[in-house]
Amino acid sequence: MITVFFGGSRSVSLLSSQVQDRIDNILSKGLNIVVGDANGADRAFQAYLAKQGYTNVMIFCSGKVCRNNLGIWKTTFVATDRAKFDFQHYAKKDARMADEADYGFFLWNGKSRGTLNSILMLLKHRRPALVYLAPKKRFLTLKELADLERMLNECDPATLKLLRPLVKEDSRPVAQRSLFG
Repeated sequence: MITVFFGGSRSVSLLSSQVQDRIDNILSKGLNIVVGDANGADRAFQAYLAKQGYTNVMIFCSGKVCRNNLGIWKTTFVATDRAKFDFQHYAKKDARMADEADYGFFLWNGKSRGTLNSILMLLKHRRPALVYLAPKKRFLTLKELADLERMLNECDPATLKLLRPLVKEDSRPVAQRSLFG
């Protein structure tokens, strides 16, 4: 069965009618959905799925605590050895979801490192992602790392500078260099 990774930024908590239409399309196909437990996009996805009575959902939580499970769905707890709940703590959960997913559907604010990291993990597994770029109110389909580069070109330069540490530049000549190696 095909599995879709639903994720996104904590600052994106409202689902536009365009986003709901895309979710409804996924639900009409009976696909499995994996979603995290954070506030923001994860919680908004969960609320919509619960309202629709959708049952093919697995909630992924970091450590031993699940912050949100609005539909009382099955839960996967991802062990972490982090002493504090930081980027790496939650990235382990996201990596597990990326491993299990065939596709991704993300609501991105154009700034969130966690969401960008999840998208990057899927693309490195050669799995496509549909990204709703909230500031631009439009969808982008990413199938390869070059698509991610084009999406990032729409970010402001200050944000792009902060996001670069997530990606590696390679040693090829600048003209051939990809941001993501």
